[in-house]
Amino acid sequence: MLEIERGGPILAIAPHPDDETIGAGGLLLRAAAAGREIHWLIVTTMRPEDGWPTARIESREAEIEAVAREFGFAAVHRLGLPTTRLDTLPLGDVVAAIGDVVKVTRPQMLLLPHRGDAHSDHQVVHDAGAACAKWFRYPSVQWTLAYETLSETDAAIQQMLPFRSDIYVDIGAYLEHKIAITRHFAGEFHPFPFPRSETAVRAQGQMHGAAAGYQAAEAFMLLRGRM
Repeated sequence: MLEIERGGPILAIAPHPDDETIGAGGLLLRAAAAGREIHWLIVTTMRPEDGWPTARIESREAEIEAVAREFGFAAVHRLGLPTTRLDTLPLGDVVAAIGDVVKVTRPQMLLLPHRGDAHSDHQVVHDAGAACAKWFRYPSVQWTLAYETLSETDAAIQQMLPFRSDIYVDIGAYLEHKIAITRHFAGEFHPFPFPRSETAVRAQGQMHGAAAGYQAAEAFMLLRGRM
C-alpha cells in the first residue's frame, strides 16, 4: 500500500525549480509534516554562458533557498545541467548523474515529471529518472510516480502519452501552504488565466479533490510499484 506519512525517503526530481511545488508540493508538505525525509533534486540551472543575466541567476538562487526552507528538505541536490538544452546531452550521462543521487539518498519513492510534457527538459528527466527505478540497480525504490505540471502537462499538443490519474493524494490541509510556496517563484507565476498562477493551482487542487472526495488533492500516474 502506498503511504505518504510513513516510509523511507522521498526524492522529488525537478527539471527546473518550481516543477516539484506545482506537481507534488502538497504530497511533500504532508510527508514532511509527518517526519518523513524528503529530498529535492534540481536537474538544470541558469548559467551566464547560456545568456541568463546575473540578476536573474541571483534571484533564482534566493528562490531555491527560500523554498528549501519552506519544505524542510533534508537536502537539495543540484546537477547544474543547462536548462532548455538537456536534449542535446547524452541520455546516459543524465541517467548516471541522477543515479548517483538516488544511490546517496536511497529513496523509497521517486517523483518524476510526466513523459508527455511539452518541454523537452521534462521528457529527458522523465526518461532518465525512470531508468533509476530499476529494482536490481536501485533496490530502495519501491514507488515511482509521475506528477503533472501546469503549463507543461496540459500544454502538450501530442497526446500519444496522456497523463492518466490513477492515484490521488489528499492535500486539503496543505493546499494554501503549497500556494504560498509558489509565491517565491515570482518570475514564473503570473495572473490568471496564465497556467502558472495561484488561481490555477488552487482550481487544479480543488478539481482533483472533487474527483477523489477531498477538499483538495494532487493527482499522480503510477509508473511502478513494489510491495
